[in-house]
Amino acid sequence: MRAFLLALALLATPALAQTLPQNPPAAPGAPQTQPSPAQPPPSDSWLSRPSVELAALDKITARVTPLVGKVGQTLAFGTLSIAVRNCIVRGPDQPVDQAVYLDITDSRAGGPGFHGWMLLSSPGLSMFENPVYDIRLIGCRA
Repeated sequence: MRAFLLALALLATPALAQTLPQNPPAAPGAPQTQPSPAQPPPSDSWLSRPSVELAALDKITARVTPLVGKVGQTLAFGTLSIAVRNCIVRGPDQPVDQAVYLDITDSRAGGPGFHGWMLLSSPGLSMFENPVYDIRLIGCRA
């Protein structure tokens, strides 16, 4: 029994030595404010693009309509208003990905809305959930 407890203690020791602090201290002189969600992440790995291409699906008619617009513009599709706040792509030295920040509102009473980032590589990660329409990112354009 004593050998079992000693072995258990020895196995747990490396795990205890590898624990990291939960909140590491910030670097000296680092800004303490959080970026706005509509702003790209604070690194050079994302590059802004001036326009976006979306695919809008009407689930009733099964028709897909391409929507092209500029950042800052509001696009219309059916009862939806789609405000494009930002469109970014990964830098050339990073894995390929694109993201768009959208504010989507439905003019129907009680219609669902969406406010957030949509990723090209993971469309199911943050979806616009609507019984009639579906919006997907096709890409950010220069």
